[in-house]
Amino acid sequence: MTETANNTASTDARNSRRVVQGIVSSAGMDKTISVRVERMFKHPKYKKYIRRHSKVHAHDETNECMVGDVVEIMECRPMSKSKRYRLVRIVERPSLPAGAVKPTEVQAAATADAMGAEDDAADSGQEVQS
Repeated sequence: MTETANNTASTDARNSRRVVQGIVSSAGMDKTISVRVERMFKHPKYKKYIRRHSKVHAHDETNECMVGDVVEIMECRPMSKSKRYRLVRIVERPSLPAGAVKPTEVQAAATADAMGAEDDAADSGQEVQS
């Protein structure tokens, strides 16, 4: 009987790991996301709330997270030099309006436009105005 009580206690201790919410700031690595975790605390002297953040790496087994997602991550065993968390769930995804283009497409279009504008100006002998 005490054996089952000990097992239950060890299971509770194992499952009481720290769970935090944050925003994915980078998802370019394979099976790894970079998450910005914000915390707020009251200043001891001035009694105002202060916002601080830390950036942690988390394990994303299926590579399903994208930049801007609000995720829930949990502490786990060390998986690499910098990864100490794993993805529990995606809480919220940023929504784009219907028919909107993705930020990467906007970046590519802006880069192509800028490159094209410089080439046209060089051909005509004019300077490009910023």
